Amino acid sequence: MDRMRLFSGPLSMFGAKAQIACLEKGVDVELVMVPFGMKLLYEPKHPEVLRINPKRQVPVLIHGGLELFDSTQIFEYLEDLKPEPRLWPEDVTARARARLLEHKSDEVYFPPVIRLMGLQDKPRDPAALAACEAASAYYDEMETLLGDNEYLAGPYSYADIAFYMAQIFGARMGAPMTARTPQLRRWRERMLARPAVQQVVAPMASYLLSQGRPLPDFLAGLVRR
Repeated sequence: MDRMRLFSGPLSMFGAKAQIACLEKGVDVELVMVPFGMKLLYEPKHPEVLRINPKRQVPVLIHGGLELFDSTQIFEYLEDLKPEPRLWPEDVTARARARLLEHKSDEVYFPPVIRLMGLQDKPRDPAALAACEAASAYYDEMETLLGDNEYLAGPYSYADIAFYMAQIFGARMGAPMTARTPQLRRWRERMLARPAVQQVVAPMASYLLSQGRPLPDFLAGLVRR
């Protein structure tokens, strides 16, 4: 089968999720960074992204005759394609919980973060306050869930990858973790210690600085100034 191609963008949370998963799996993949700029964002759209994804966004994965979009669908394909190392727990109940957590990162935690885009200079705006409150409540929930464990769903999994990338954007948009979730902050340190995570997040941090955008403090060590 042909070499895998993954289409992503320099600040794509969902593309970064898929890229980290490929690295963790040791899958040979060609990374294609689509055109992106802070003013026009992803315009003009990459023709392969337009052709494959009706939502017109990255990530898109091409492997031989297979064409996929959506980071979760890419996770599932990678797990079937290369079962080891596992990124879903082996136990069926634990696996279901991990899948739910991955889904919640994208569909419960992240929507309030999206609402903060464009409101960073209006922290007292009611919409910003509500979004920060929702993010804070989610951090509290994950702090309780994590407890003394190293990872969110038992063994390291896609659930950790998804939430790690999502919380970076939460911090960027003005809804960071605080001292009230010390276990979760230690989990974040464990995540950043993983080579696959560093390999993906370091270029993202460098890109933010190159565009004059603020960098969350916990990523500062990734970039040489």
